[in-house]
Amino acid sequence: MSTTPDSRLAALGITLPTPAVPVANYVACVQTGSLLVVSGQLPLADGSLFATGKLGGAVSVETAVEAARYSMINVIAQVKAALGGDLSRVKRVVRLGGFIACTPDFTAHAAVMNGASDLAVAVFGDAGRHARSTVGVPSLPLDAPVEVEGLFEID
Repeated sequence: MSTTPDSRLAALGITLPTPAVPVANYVACVQTGSLLVVSGQLPLADGSLFATGKLGGAVSVETAVEAARYSMINVIAQVKAALGGDLSRVKRVVRLGGFIACTPDFTAHAAVMNGASDLAVAVFGDAGRHARSTVGVPSLPLDAPVEVEGLFEID
C-alpha cells in the first residue's frame, strides 16, 4: 500500500495541476503557526471548469461529486505549492468547507461533498479524516457547481 501522499496520488492516477492564481484581492494560502488555510478552489481540469451550472438543475449529483473531487485536487495542489512541494508535511486535514451551487429544493449537499472528502482520506490516509461544512448557495464564481476550501495542520 502507498504510504506517502505523493505515492497515493500516483496510485490514484492523479497528477496535480499548476495551482490556480487568485483572480482578486486575496492569496491562495495563508499560514499561521502550524495551520495552513487554503482559499476556495473551483473544479478546474486542464485549466477549464469541469462543469458549470446548478445542482437541482442542469448538473447531476454524479457530475457534482466529480467536480468536488477536482476542486479537492486543486486544494491539494495549493497545499503542495505552499509547502515547497512536500505534502508529507501535512499532519492533518482539519476541516473542509464545501459550497454547492443549487436550486432551493436541492438537499443532497453531503453526497456531493463526499467527492472532496473521499479524496482527502485517499491521499492523506487517517490524517485526511476531517471536520466539514457543506452549504448550498445560489451561485458561485464562473457558474461553477462546487467550490472547496481547506484548513490543514502542518509541520
